[in-house]
Amino acid sequence: MTALVVICAYLVVLLGIGLVANRLFRGTGDDYFLASHSIGPVLLLMSLFGTTMTAFALVGSTAKAYQVGIGTYGLMASWAAVVHPLMFAFIGVPVWHLGKRHGYATQVQLLRDRFRSDLLGWLLVPILVVLVMPYLLVGIQGAGITVAAVTKGVTTTAAGDPAGVPAWLTGLVICAVVLTYVFFGGIRAAAWANTFQTSVFLVVAVLTFVTIASALGGPAAAIDKAAAARPELLVREGTMTQAHFLSYGLVGLSVGTFPHIFQHWLTARSSNTLKLSVVAHPVLVMLVWLPCVLIGVWAAGQLTLPLDQANKVLGIMVAKFTSPIMSGVLTAGVLAAIMSSLDSQFLALGSIFTHDVVLHARPQTDERAKVWLGRAFTVGVVAVTYGLSLFESRSVFDLGVWCFSGFTGLVPLMLATLYWRRATAAGAIASVLATIVTWVVLFVQYLDHPVGEDFLVAGVMPVTWIVLASAVAMVGVSLVTRPPEQAVLARFFRG
Repeated sequence: MTALVVICAYLVVLLGIGLVANRLFRGTGDDYFLASHSIGPVLLLMSLFGTTMTAFALVGSTAKAYQVGIGTYGLMASWAAVVHPLMFAFIGVPVWHLGKRHGYATQVQLLRDRFRSDLLGWLLVPILVVLVMPYLLVGIQGAGITVAAVTKGVTTTAAGDPAGVPAWLTGLVICAVVLTYVFFGGIRAAAWANTFQTSVFLVVAVLTFVTIASALGGPAAAIDKAAAARPELLVREGTMTQAHFLSYGLVGLSVGTFPHIFQHWLTARSSNTLKLSVVAHPVLVMLVWLPCVLIGVWAAGQLTLPLDQANKVLGIMVAKFTSPIMSGVLTAGVLAAIMSSLDSQFLALGSIFTHDVVLHARPQTDERAKVWLGRAFTVGVVAVTYGLSLFESRSVFDLGVWCFSGFTGLVPLMLATLYWRRATAAGAIASVLATIVTWVVLFVQYLDHPVGEDFLVAGVMPVTWIVLASAVAMVGVSLVTRPPEQAVLARFFRG
């Protein structure tokens, strides 16, 4: 109950921050969706980093480390530290310039304009929505799993056994809190809340590590116990081929096509605002991922939890080896990471429905109507996502990887849009279709695969074949179709 009180107090503080941000709201669509391009370097860094650190990074990485070992850090964190800043530099900066020049609010607007194709836009809208939905589910379900484990004992089951706050209730509260501040304050409220929440979970990640390490007798003692129980978790040789490891690096490219990241790029005050994110992002990745992965490995020496229930590891470790107050603080940090992604994702989908569906058909809509359309669609997205979160899913980590793999399949399209004059609308459409077909075919095969084991195709992650199919379709079809008109290219390429 003590932990639950701390968690509730944190949520109240978060609501207050979001509502204060509403006092600066200017009442326009540009301000609601893009904060009038006023976000500075620190707020942008915290927003971008907070948005990429979800339950996938905290709950998922701890679970994956419990299943497969210390190599989990190399699989995602080391790649994210390298690949994410590259995407910020090579996609984020040119996107900001084009958005500022032509007034884009979503990536669909940019792609429709670049290729002069309504069909491409209508094809992308449902794909982006479908790919973001699992990402949202990862956050809501991760929050429910963690809070249930930490608050075990505040209630009982029908059989009289101790139980925690039900996952459905946690999900409902989280969705309500996030929806409240984004409804009133838009992307500015999200940026302010993200800065606070990112600061919280950075401190909490380190605090969690130190607290649990101390309770286990120090890092060395915790590692020794894990090695005695499951030595394979600490052995690198023979656990993963080089091709398998390298293919994981492609997953990190997905950050270059996330709709919510795209939206945050456009909020920047200038292109120079992105520089701090490029430089500081790798350090922040290490501060969050390393403690979570190590806790997952240490758990192998402390718990006998079945591998298919590994999503519960972080919550159980926090509840078992910290005080009630500390459990509340640490759980608030986990929720901070989760909610700092949910707000941006909810807003991004609301923006897609507003700009790429309604305003595309009715461009003369006034500013007040734009804001209320965005709010209405955001409420709808939250309601649908919460409903879907009530159904049990597979591994948080694996669900996240599949979601990211789909977005990675769109990276050849985005790079061609920004850097290849010869790219055509037919090539873009073929690239998107190739991504969809390859992703669906491989995902259907994955559903019969054991939970906790990487699903490989010819020794590499499925993302490899998704990206390859996308790139080949883009290049091949573009080369055999008519080049874009010079007047169109002049809008996007200088010199």
